[in-house]
Amino acid sequence: MFSASKLTEDQKSALKQWAAEGASIADLQKRLKEEYDIGITYMDARFMVLDLGIELVEPPKEEKKPEEEIAKPVPTGMVTVEMDNIALPGALISGKVTFSDGETAIWMLDHQGRPGLDPDTPGYRPTQEDVVDFQKQLSEMIRKKGY
Repeated sequence: MFSASKLTEDQKSALKQWAAEGASIADLQKRLKEEYDIGITYMDARFMVLDLGIELVEPPKEEKKPEEEIAKPVPTGMVTVEMDNIALPGALISGKVTFSDGETAIWMLDHQGRPGLDPDTPGYRPTQEDVVDFQKQLSEMIRKKGY
C-alpha cells in the first residue's frame, strides 16, 4: 500500500500541475512511474489523489447540435417500400418504408400476418394518405414475392 506522505513536495506539486493540465488518474500513475520511478496501483493512485486534494480537470464534453443543425428528413412527396432479403428475427417478412414527408420506419409482418411499424422518429405517425399508399405497395410486393 502506497502512502502519499512518501512523496516529496516537488513530486506533489508535479502531480498537481499534471492534473491541472488535464491528466487522468491513469496518466498520473504512468507519469509517476516514468519520471520518478514510483510504481503504484491504480487504486493507490486514486487514494493519493484524494489524500493530496488534487482536483482532476475533466475534458470538455462535446456540445450537442441545436435542433436546426440536426439532419431533417428530406420530403420526397411519395411513399417508397423496400423488402429485406433476410427478415428480422420473429418476422415472416420485413423491410423499410420512407413516407412522403421523408420520415422512415421499419415494417414487419409476423408469422400470423400481424403487421408492425417502428418509426425512426419516436412518436411519428404517417398521414392517412401515406398509410393507404404504404398498404397498397406492401400488398402488391407481398403478392409478387408469393407470400
